[in-house]
Amino acid sequence: MSILLKSMMAAGLLGIILAVPASPAGASERPRARDLGIPFVGTPGPENAITDVSGVTVGYSTIVEGSGKLEVGKGPIRTGVTAILPRGKTYDPVFAGWYSLNGNGEMTGTTWVEESGFLEGPVLITNTHSAGLVRDATISWLSDNDLAGPRLFRDLYFLLPVVAETYDGILNDINGMHVKKQHVYEALDSAAPGPVAEGNVGGGTGMLLFGFKGGTGTASRQLPGEQGGYTVGALVQGNFGTPDGLMIAGVPVGRETLQENPAASMMRSPPETGSVIVIIATDAPLLPHQLKRLARRVPMGLARTGGYGGNGSGEIFLAFSTANPGAFSRRDDVTIQMVSNDTMDPLFEATAHATEEAVINAMIAAETMKGRDDYTFSAIPHDRLKEVLKKYKRLAD
Repeated sequence: MSILLKSMMAAGLLGIILAVPASPAGASERPRARDLGIPFVGTPGPENAITDVSGVTVGYSTIVEGSGKLEVGKGPIRTGVTAILPRGKTYDPVFAGWYSLNGNGEMTGTTWVEESGFLEGPVLITNTHSAGLVRDATISWLSDNDLAGPRLFRDLYFLLPVVAETYDGILNDINGMHVKKQHVYEALDSAAPGPVAEGNVGGGTGMLLFGFKGGTGTASRQLPGEQGGYTVGALVQGNFGTPDGLMIAGVPVGRETLQENPAASMMRSPPETGSVIVIIATDAPLLPHQLKRLARRVPMGLARTGGYGGNGSGEIFLAFSTANPGAFSRRDDVTIQMVSNDTMDPLFEATAHATEEAVINAMIAAETMKGRDDYTFSAIPHDRLKEVLKKYKRLAD
């Protein structure tokens, strides 16, 4: 049990905040940060999502069942699975790089990404105690869909799927192991291009951000033609931050709203114990070492929201490029394209800004959720947020 949960239980504050039922089906109908007029730096792509990078698809399985007192193995359940497929349902590995700001978390398969420079399949995100099952089920799905790649010998192949996690045990029966094989298949099978649902969906279903309800968020940036015209997209599973640290558009929103949120005021004293997973996609022709450089810029975006990578927070990021199709081969030499390191600054900036907006989108889209033992976390109130931003002259009157 986290320090955060212990302290809140001791104070008797969990379960008294806005006891509104969860409504994951409405997550995609919620406004986004830009719909509220929140200003951000940079130009987004058409969907302002990771799917603005051509070929990238996203799918979810969201599990919300039960209410009331926790019965391990029965619920309540507030969890799910998120799937990101770099080239859809096609076997064509992409160059990739990963980086951990603080390693109190898990992302499987990264030692092979580091060694080989390739991401050979989808990326999945779930809760902490389901990462192993999701990894195993992903292997089955790849095999069932003939996406395991060229065989090493006869019918033999090996797979090291990339599966990441953040902790949803405050709202979810995390030890009940409710994520099953069928949920992994559902997330992968449903992966599609176009608009991406945000908030209480997929692996982000039971997550928290800065004392408010958190979850899944996404955003993108489109570079101008003179900078290559490339797209950078981010998808975030956010479960981090202390309430007094929340910054939106440079405004100390957390400090301004602490007195209105008894759970948030209680959460100020424990250290940060959450986590965040960020997946960056781009169509810029980057090599693995350059993609690691991109992943290292994710913390710049998190810092703009008030994150600082606390000791108890797993902050793990992966970046991949959809450029250079056909670059993967077990036998043949290939010719590839790469951008110059000296021209990467706009991509660094786009990564930071897309990450920042994706985090805020996750908060804006999230809805108040009641979970195990009636512990409840409220969505950030949109009207109050706009009042605070207007006070600091970041929104027009």
